[in-house]
Amino acid sequence: MSDRLSGTAATDESRAAAHAGGGETLYEIRDLKKHFPLTSGMIFRKQVGAVHAVDGVSFDVKRGETLGLVGESGCGKSTTGRLLLRLLDPTSGSIKFEGEEIADIKPKQLIEFRRDAQMIFQDPYSSLNPRKTVGSIIGEPFSIHGMKTGEGERRKAVQELMDTVGLNPEHFNRYPHEFSGGQRQRIGVARAVALKPKLIIADEPVSALDVSIQAQVLNLLRELQRDLGLTLVFIAHDLSVVRHMCDRVAVMYLGKIVEMAGSDQLYGHPRHPYTGALMSAVPIADPKLAAVKKRQILAGDVPSPTNPPPACRFHTRCWKAQDICHQDEPMLEAKDGGNIAACHFPMTDAEVLERVPTSRHV
Repeated sequence: MSDRLSGTAATDESRAAAHAGGGETLYEIRDLKKHFPLTSGMIFRKQVGAVHAVDGVSFDVKRGETLGLVGESGCGKSTTGRLLLRLLDPTSGSIKFEGEEIADIKPKQLIEFRRDAQMIFQDPYSSLNPRKTVGSIIGEPFSIHGMKTGEGERRKAVQELMDTVGLNPEHFNRYPHEFSGGQRQRIGVARAVALKPKLIIADEPVSALDVSIQAQVLNLLRELQRDLGLTLVFIAHDLSVVRHMCDRVAVMYLGKIVEMAGSDQLYGHPRHPYTGALMSAVPIADPKLAAVKKRQILAGDVPSPTNPPPACRFHTRCWKAQDICHQDEPMLEAKDGGNIAACHFPMTDAEVLERVPTSRHV
C-alpha cells in the first residue's frame, strides 16, 4: 500500500504549507454529543438507558486540510461524520460551519448548507439507488438545487464529472449493478463533488475495495482536493491509509477523542497508550525489526457504550492504568512533543521505541 500511494503522499513540505496557508477555521465542533435512547415496553414505552455513541467531542477543521478520524469499530467516528453533515441530529453541542451554527438549523437551511458539504459513503453498493441510471444519480444534486436546467446542460455536466473521476461518459445510461466496486465508488465521488463543495466527509471510502483499487480512489481524492480546493474529513481504520492521506489525525475511543496531532507527530511519537497499541498492531514486514519490538496486545473487549467506564474510558484495557485513572477523567492537554492527549500517564519516548514501529513502517 505504501508504495502505491507514494506518488500522492502528503509530504512534510506540503503539510507545512497547508498549515501555514490554511489557518482559517472551516468547521468548529464543541462538546458534540449523540446519545441513542434505549427503550422498553410495548405500549407505554420508557427510556431505560442510552448508547453514548459520541460523548463530548471537540475539534476544529482548517480550510484546505485533511483531518483523519481513526479508531476501532464502534468508537463513534462514523456517527461523528454524520453529525457534521446533520444526517443525524446531535443530542447537544455546537457545530459551526464558517462561523454559522448548524446544529439546530431548519431543513430548508440544511439544503443550502449541503451545497457546501457532501459525503462519500463507505459501501459503494448500498449507497447508490439500483433503480436509477448513473446519469441520474450523479445529476441528482443539480436537480435538488435547481442547477443545470438547460436542455442538454445537465447531461453535459454529468458526463464531464464522469470523465473527471475516470469513468467512461458513454456509460451515462447504465445502472449501478453494471459497474465494479471501484467504479461505483467513483460514481459516489462524482456525486459528492458535483456542486463543487468546500468540504467532503469521506466515511471509510476504500475499506470495501481491493488494495489496488483503494490506491486509485485515494489518488483520485488527492487530485480532486488539489484541483477543487477541498477540505477533507477522512474517516478510516487503516493506519497506512490515514498516514498518507491526512495532515492531522484525531484518535477516538468509545465516543471520545483521546489524542490529536499532526500526522508526522502522531506516527513518530504517539503519547496515548491506546494510540500506541493501535500502531503496535500494524504488521512489520522486516522480521528482524518485528523480533525486537514488544507488541502491545490490549486485554479484554471494548466496554459497552451504554455503560462506559468512569473517568478514563480506556483504563479497563490500559497497561499503564493506576488508581487516578479510575477516579479522574484526564483532559485533552499538550504533552511532550506537541501531541494533545487525554492521559494521566502518557507514553515516553523509550516506551514508544520499545513497542511501536517507526512511522515509515506504518
